[in-house]
Amino acid sequence: MTDFLRLQGITKRFGGFTALQGIDLSIRAGEFVCFLGPSGCGKTTLLRIIAGLETQTAGRIEQGGRDISRLPPAQRDYGIVFQSYALFPNLTVADNIAYGLVNRRTPKDQVRARVEELLGLVGLPGTQGKYPAQLSGGQQQRIALARALATSPGLLLLDEPLSALDAIVRVHLRQEIRSLQRKLGVTTIMVTHDQEEALSVADRIVVMNHGVIDQIGRPEEVYCDPATPFVADFVGRVNVFEARGTPGGRLRIGATEVELDQVQQGSQAGVGVGIGQSVQVYLRPEDVVVAPSRGHFAEGVGNVLEARLEKVEFLGAYCLARLSGAELGDQGLTAVISPHFLAEHAVAPGHTLALRLRPERLRLFSAAQAS
Repeated sequence: MTDFLRLQGITKRFGGFTALQGIDLSIRAGEFVCFLGPSGCGKTTLLRIIAGLETQTAGRIEQGGRDISRLPPAQRDYGIVFQSYALFPNLTVADNIAYGLVNRRTPKDQVRARVEELLGLVGLPGTQGKYPAQLSGGQQQRIALARALATSPGLLLLDEPLSALDAIVRVHLRQEIRSLQRKLGVTTIMVTHDQEEALSVADRIVVMNHGVIDQIGRPEEVYCDPATPFVADFVGRVNVFEARGTPGGRLRIGATEVELDQVQQGSQAGVGVGIGQSVQVYLRPEDVVVAPSRGHFAEGVGNVLEARLEKVEFLGAYCLARLSGAELGDQGLTAVISPHFLAEHAVAPGHTLALRLRPERLRLFSAAQAS
């Protein structure tokens, strides 16, 4: 799979503020990439630079081997969908979709056929004569997507296209977009601050923070093996423990010594566990194994401790349990627990439970990395 889009050294300054600093990124043909990060991290600015709606202060952009760094938007090969739909309220659905084709002086019979084809693709056949105000938010976004695809662009840009929709419609439409992208094979970049959205649709995720890229990787890589404390904290829930190295390459968290998986211990980007060294340990709630008592764990299994159940947050298919105890020092933790576990063992806040911190899932970062 060849690189379709290449960004080299993209920097953007607004006066004394640097919004983007030295962004390097290659996107392969047919790939679905998500720019993920909090508000103000630079993801939308980067998308607008790719589209030519903003001009970079420095850097180069190539699309399909062509230098488009200084080309105006009209001379770049892309379709774009905005958060606000940006449909023309005085035009019918058909005229909205056909807008780019008409500007290219496409014959009317070809325009009509293309509009019908796209309405079928986005699941809204027969709506040609309606106006945007007659459609729901989800339907309007489908029309905006059809308009973006009308000219068969090589690149599709999605600027938080689902954030204005309610939760159920958002989940349904993101899967429709992903399915349509796979069917058409169009290279796609989507900007989002919704981590679940990015994890569910992207081939690769570009995690951004303060104008730089913290990590690029497949969703499972970004989630399971975060490159920085920011990525670990931003993508999904995570427990963070202050710890110190002890003899034998172990760690002390509160009053508990924990062991690390040997492979995992060697993969932590130079993070050592020297005696007395201060590190931060990151562990996902689902990687805390919960049992009614210590006796439920096999003899000799390490990283087992006890903690008091403080509260339970019911979330349907699972619960989030908050636990604390002397063995954790002043540091509590959150674990994922099945509602069936709570019912089967008659567990309620105030009960003491046994926990095991899975050694292969512990992620270490030095104090310097975490600051």
